[in-house]
Amino acid sequence: MHIKYIFKLLFLVFIVSCNKTHKLTKIKAERLEINETLSKNATVENFIKPYRANVNKNLDSIISFALDTYSKTDGDYNTAIGNLMADAVFTESDPIFYLRTGQHLDFALLNHGGIRAPISKGAIRIRTAFEIMPFENSVVIVALKGEQIIKMTEYLSQYGKAHPISNQFQLILNADSTIYSATVNGNNIDESKIYYVATNDYLYNGGNQMTFFHPNDGLYVLDYKIRNVLIDYFKKNDTINPKRDNRFIMKTK
Repeated sequence: MHIKYIFKLLFLVFIVSCNKTHKLTKIKAERLEINETLSKNATVENFIKPYRANVNKNLDSIISFALDTYSKTDGDYNTAIGNLMADAVFTESDPIFYLRTGQHLDFALLNHGGIRAPISKGAIRIRTAFEIMPFENSVVIVALKGEQIIKMTEYLSQYGKAHPISNQFQLILNADSTIYSATVNGNNIDESKIYYVATNDYLYNGGNQMTFFHPNDGLYVLDYKIRNVLIDYFKKNDTINPKRDNRFIMKTK
């Protein structure tokens, strides 16, 4: 049946039904599973084929090179891939923040669970950034007093995960997970000072129970996805070799 006649028929049914009183007694639903058994529609397939080819060509563009494979499981308190991500957020976001506010960032904090794939040894492609960060999370800058930063250190010491922090921040724990020292740019945390912390919108809104972002003294939205941060960072660094270091550790003695 031609589609215009279908619409006419539906319209007539609607007009007739408006003049009658109906009572809904039962709803019957059927689950239609979408899987590989469904046959492709040739017309649709031919339409999207050139677009798919162009997207894949872009995603497969080589933008950097990894000297090794880096996984979020390669350390208890800090990992090479986590350090890279936090440092990338800091270095790529700081110039934007400075141009808008005249202020520099103090450090960046992300979450361990947000790293969704390793960086494999060899060519790094745009697709790599989508695999590491498939979510739409974006960078936000939060102005926090030192007392909130102290709450942040307490959270990190108790949570027991290698949440990525940039190398401007150092947290050293005692063997019992209490805090031995916490510094920002080599200085002890000043409770009355305002610190500008780069994170993502998910964590700002309480993700991973990071409630210390509230209250705060200001929020700045950069409209800059973490995924795009990684792409820009990789393009600027033709070879990457991130390392575990002493930014977040537990004392052995």
